[in-house]
Parts: sequence; structure tokens; C-alpha cells
Amino acid sequence: MPVRFRLGLADLASAYFACSPIQETVLSLRMWTHPGRYPHTVAFEAMRPAFEALPAAPLLRALVAGNKYVPDFLTPRPVVPFPDFHAELARVRGFEPARLEAELTQTFLPHDRALPPLLAERLDRPAELIGEIADALEAYWTRVLEPSWWPRARSVLHADIVHRARVLAERGAAGLFGDLDHRLRWADGVLTLAWEWGYEQESEVEVDGRGMAFLPTCFSRGALTAIGPDLTPSITYLARGQATLAGPADPPPTPRALEQLLGTPKARLLALLHEPVSTTELARRLGVTPGAVSQHLTVLHATRLVTRARHGRLVLYTRTPLADRLLAP
Repeated sequence: MPVRFRLGLADLASAYFACSPIQETVLSLRMWTHPGRYPHTVAFEAMRPAFEALPAAPLLRALVAGNKYVPDFLTPRPVVPFPDFHAELARVRGFEPARLEAELTQTFLPHDRALPPLLAERLDRPAELIGEIADALEAYWTRVLEPSWWPRARSVLHADIVHRARVLAERGAAGLFGDLDHRLRWADGVLTLAWEWGYEQESEVEVDGRGMAFLPTCFSRGALTAIGPDLTPSITYLARGQATLAGPADPPPTPRALEQLLGTPKARLLALLHEPVSTTELARRLGVTPGAVSQHLTVLHATRLVTRARHGRLVLYTRTPLADRLLAP
């Protein structure tokens, strides 16, 4: 059933996009409970030995319901666009223990009809259970995701946010929301999320000055949200560029004349810059060092074929309209 978010002008003006590492950590647990549903299977299979070596791997799997839901308290809405993982994890650790049973019941009972045994048997010690979950997520982040997965995923998420800013500038709110996901529709100050499943009744959400966040993710089949009287409005949607996370791929073909003009390395770089990408991610895709990529980008920037902008800790590059014309067939 649909969920309708009513946004006034002030709500629309204060809406923002954010990249949440704790959300990606929690949602990525779906890769271990529902393998094969996302285009990152190869990358995660390479990380499986590190995941299985975690003592808390069974507890982490238990956090995902049969319908892929996870408890909402594990994915607090970011209060800044590019939060630090450990700052977000501190908010999880600070969740009120008295509310834990209701949170788990809402997540698991509608679909699974029972709590996972690893959670149920600890429910009489809610504060201790919250601490165990937080410790497990921290170990998962530190030993599995942060070393190799997160730099690549972060580049994709930040690039998506840059793309959304461009769409907003060029096409306004209606174009922005329509471009986010097929489940979203914007009309007359109401953003409607049409869910095929999840709620038996229609829901009306008055944003009413609470702000609204839009969060790209690598682990969703479509836009989703969390509903609750004390939850700030937010929508999570599938980020663009998922195919680049599957592993290195050959760059798109470039015109022979352009390769003769710029040299093959610079022409290949331009072909990859159809959307914002970081130096590190470009180096990964091309199989070269970041230093080599940086040298070429410096020349391309000086000749006005690429632009660059800082987003959080990343500097993202994208090609200019002039470069687009040079690459046109």
C-alpha cells in the first residue's frame, strides 16, 4: 500500500541527500542471508572467508528477517550528509533498551512469526544484546567491509548524490523524485511511495518541519522507508552505478581519432567519466596506480575536459560538455 509524505515548501527546501556507512553495513548483511539478489555476489564471495571468521557471524545473520527487513534502530537517519561510521554506531549503542523488544517484534513477527533464537534467548538482557550487536557490526565493518568494499561503494554513493544534485538543478523536484525510483511519484506537494508489500494500510506522513533525508544504497531492489511515530522521514533508494561494483570492466570504446589526439590512457579516462568518479575508483577500474590516474586528470582538468568537486572526503571528477562532444560517435 502507498505511503504518502506531505512536504511544504520549507520541508522541500530542507530535504537533503546523505551517504550512511552504518546503513550500508547493516543492509549488506542481506548478501549473506539472501545471496544472488544483488549484482555484488562475486565481490562478496571474495569476502566470505573474512565474514565467516567473525565469531559473531551467526548473530549478524540473525538480524535479517526472512523478507530482508532489518530492525530500524540499526539504521539511524544521518544527521549530516557524510557521517562517520563510528559516530553512527554510537547512536546504535545508545538505543533505549526498553524499546528493543518492540523493535524486534515489529521486524520479525509479521513475516517470520517468531524471533530468531539468537535474539530471543538474549531478550531478557536488552542492554547487553544491544552492545553485542554493536560490537558485531563494528567487527564486521573493520575486518570485512572497510578494507576493500567501502572505498568502492562510497565512490558509487557519492557519485549518485552528485548526479541527483544535477538533476535537481536541471529538472526541479518533480524530475528529481521521478528519477530516483519507479516506486516514487511527486504531485501537489505529496511524495508517494508505492510499495508492493509491507503495509496493509495506507500511511500518511506529515514531514512538518522534521526534515527529510534521501539515502542511496547498494542493497535494495527499490525505494523503501521506515514508518514510526518517532522516526524522522527518510527514503532509501537504489544508487546508480551498481554494475561497477561487480569488478573491473573494460572501459567503453573511444573514437580512434580521440585516442590519437589525447593518447589512449586519457581517452579511456574520459570514457569512464560519464558520471562522477574518484581517482582511486578510476585506478581500480583501469588496473593502474592512483598516481598515474592523477597525472592524466591534471592534464584533462587544465584543458577543461573534466571538472572536479569535493564531496565529503572525496574529490570526484566528471567530464565536461566539451568532452561529451569529443566522445560523440
